[in-house]
Amino acid sequence: MPDGHGGTAHCATSARGGRRVFGGTKKVRFRTAKHQCGAFPKFNAAAHLPYTCRPHFEFVPFAGERPAIMGKLTELLGLAQARATELSLSYAGALTPQEAYEIWQLAPGARLVDIRTRAEWVWVGRIPGAVEIEWQNWPEAQINPHFLAQLRQQVDHEALLLFVCRSGVRSHHAAVAATDAGWSGCYNVLEGFEGDKDANGQRGKLGGWRRAGLPWTN
Repeated sequence: MPDGHGGTAHCATSARGGRRVFGGTKKVRFRTAKHQCGAFPKFNAAAHLPYTCRPHFEFVPFAGERPAIMGKLTELLGLAQARATELSLSYAGALTPQEAYEIWQLAPGARLVDIRTRAEWVWVGRIPGAVEIEWQNWPEAQINPHFLAQLRQQVDHEALLLFVCRSGVRSHHAAVAATDAGWSGCYNVLEGFEGDKDANGQRGKLGGWRRAGLPWTN
């Protein structure tokens, strides 16, 4: 845990706002004056920066970790771009949930954009720290005509964007639309939050963000 003079912290699960956060392990270094909200700082395991008591905390990679971080990012983005070539995608690339999570943790300014419906966020689960913008409404399943305008309001035009939906289909279309609108770093999260249907027509057992044990809340 941080000692007030820098150090490291690990978090497997946390609870905040009455909602349990499942999964995720994050190693961070804190540069801090003195925490004013309690003995130890809280942080969001699903975000790449501590979320409380800013600006008292800032994420600072250890000097020796920076080359490794850049190497890992290059490797992951290379895999995503190779899939884009293989699948003839018009956007930057495609990632597995685990790869997307790692990039979200490592890349400064990377944003995970959850484009599922409000009903899915409430009934199925949320990803802590994700930007939430509906691609379609529910139950009508009409395309959100304000999607790109809402995206512009919530994310920087130079940001690396990781789009996630239920199974990777809507997020594909969102990545195409955002790329056509001028975002150059758009990636689709394959398998989505719930994964594909199994032989019984059920989701949640064949791939997906939640199945991979990545952070989510109910």
